[in-house]
Amino acid sequence: MNQPTELRTNLLAWYDQHKRSLFWREHPTPYYVWLSEIMLQQTRVEAVVDYFDRFIKEVPNIETLAKIKEDKLLKLWEGLGYYNRAKNLQKAAKIIVQKYHGKVPDNNEDLITLPGIGSYTAGAILSIAYHQNYPAVDGNVLRVIARINGKKVDITNQNVKKEISKETKKLVIDRPGDVNQALMDLGATICLPHGMPKCESCPIRTYCRAYDTKTMLEIPIKKPKKEKKQEERTVLV
Repeated sequence: MNQPTELRTNLLAWYDQHKRSLFWREHPTPYYVWLSEIMLQQTRVEAVVDYFDRFIKEVPNIETLAKIKEDKLLKLWEGLGYYNRAKNLQKAAKIIVQKYHGKVPDNNEDLITLPGIGSYTAGAILSIAYHQNYPAVDGNVLRVIARINGKKVDITNQNVKKEISKETKKLVIDRPGDVNQALMDLGATICLPHGMPKCESCPIRTYCRAYDTKTMLEIPIKKPKKEKKQEERTVLV
């Protein structure tokens, strides 16, 4: 990655002007950041906002989350889907209350032992809530960094993910939480996954090799879809 300091400066200037106004960004407590990131898995931001507001009114803190009855918890989660996310939230909350006195751990080693928390969610909590220099690399960030580097890579490959995480760490030196969220927003609104990205609106296009070589649509590499297998079966009722 060329000139990471200048790239970060331009990215943050854009983010300060265009960032999406979200409650958990205005109030980045460890609990709110954790909850929002779990809700955002497999779900669009616009769909999460109302659910998040309703959820924290009923479950304002980790102690309440640890104690709430499962049927009520799942009712609050209804409509978001992927109910294991909610169940893992409560499992983790119980561990946090019992083992960490109700405080979300502020180190990666403890965070990734909690149910439902992987490297991305841990990075988001550490950078946004605790202001530590950790990358939070989701699909948007993987795509953005791959295009900046101009590398035609498969971002579902674990080795590629590790390499891009190392590259992203070069950027999260100053205002790490904002840098991570700026990259996420950039990927969601400008450096799009489908169709032509909005490069003319991109604040860091001058640092982007894919833009220079007009290979945006070739990066990242998309795996060919598996052909549907047809089978003939005899069924007796």
